[in-house]
Amino acid sequence: MSIFEDVVGNPEKFRLDIETLGERKVDSPIRNPLFVEEGSRVYLTPDTKQVTALRARGVEPPSFEKAGPHAKIFHDPAWSRAAILTAGGLCPGLNHVIKGLVEILSFDYGIKTIYGIRYGYKGLVADHDLTPIFLDPDSVDTIHTLGGTILGSSRGQQDTSKIVDTLMRMNINLLFCIGGDGSLRAARDIAVECRRRKLAISVVGVPKTIDNDLNFVGRSFGFETAVTATEPVIQAAHMEAKGCRNGIGLVKLMGRDSGFIAAYAAVANPVVNFCLVPEERFELEGPNGLLAALERRFATKDHAVIIVAEGAGQDLIAAGGEERDASGNVLKKDIGEFLKRRITEYFKGKGVEASVKYFDPSYSIRSIPAVGADAIRCYMLARAAVHAAMAGCTNCVVGDIHHGGEYSLVPIDLAVVERQKLDLKGELWLAVLDSTCQMDYFYPQR
Repeated sequence: MSIFEDVVGNPEKFRLDIETLGERKVDSPIRNPLFVEEGSRVYLTPDTKQVTALRARGVEPPSFEKAGPHAKIFHDPAWSRAAILTAGGLCPGLNHVIKGLVEILSFDYGIKTIYGIRYGYKGLVADHDLTPIFLDPDSVDTIHTLGGTILGSSRGQQDTSKIVDTLMRMNINLLFCIGGDGSLRAARDIAVECRRRKLAISVVGVPKTIDNDLNFVGRSFGFETAVTATEPVIQAAHMEAKGCRNGIGLVKLMGRDSGFIAAYAAVANPVVNFCLVPEERFELEGPNGLLAALERRFATKDHAVIIVAEGAGQDLIAAGGEERDASGNVLKKDIGEFLKRRITEYFKGKGVEASVKYFDPSYSIRSIPAVGADAIRCYMLARAAVHAAMAGCTNCVVGDIHHGGEYSLVPIDLAVVERQKLDLKGELWLAVLDSTCQMDYFYPQR
């Protein structure tokens, strides 16, 4: 059972309310009649059957606090000082979020002192000698056109106590942490240490993970742009595969433990014949293995396109010492190079002419600016984060659980309790199987 299913079925087991710093007594300076009413919430599940079943048990359906501006806020804008940091790997839209945070802080609340923390959490530890930069609407005016992050990023755990010491020295009362699960855990630890010291500092996260593996936040920003950016690569792989007899276009996409990019890319580009993801174990050898499936494909077609997520098929590669990156993530062995070699060896051993063209666009996909609806999501998440922080909310991350524009606040502990994964019985994976027809090649006897 996933954490989502557990929360929907047993909401009384979990803490869904957001931690606040105190009573909201300050009049908001926003000239906006659309304030969020106190107590407004967003239901976690839109399934009326589940809602009815819970209420029949006398249980209130799970919901999160609705995000948005409040008529009464906790922090006095005249005395507020903000800091923004980006941590972890790059992702489309980081600069869009930074721009959004700065503009809402400046235009809506009139906050003049906004620091950009350099190179993630390292920038909040004096030992690293990283001077913050001042941010204002003019300095961020065109950064949304750039990929990457103007602040720089880093991985790895830093000393939480030293970070809070720095926040105190700088008189920061609003900290915005843009990052994935590891970065949000660090934000949670900072919020906990601030609470222990009885410091009125709001710590709010903006969900950044290109793998889309955070729970309860809907789609993380950057994900849709990453899927869009796969199109020219997959089309190139398709053309290369069709350019010779028994040609194979092999594309490795990001996805350490969750195959969302690979799955969405396969459905969005229905020239894909095989989609391999971490959630679905596959065999290489044997009658139902990938090699035999390719051979069956070539019996009726003269080419094949394969998408493989970076975390797929790890059990197939010879075991070695486990390595981790600075964030503690297990470094995956290169499934793309492995498949390229094994497929080539297999057909060569059978005396079959075949050619594998291998594409790995990972870094080019994650380092571009966000586009379209994804860019809008960046700004809306930034807006929701600022309003939450000014209202005194802390130890939370903003999200859009139903992708419908109703933004909500999620306790960080809940968002990072486990990685969100593909539901192999859900509509998305069924759409992948329909569009690729890969089961016909893996299991022709069915």
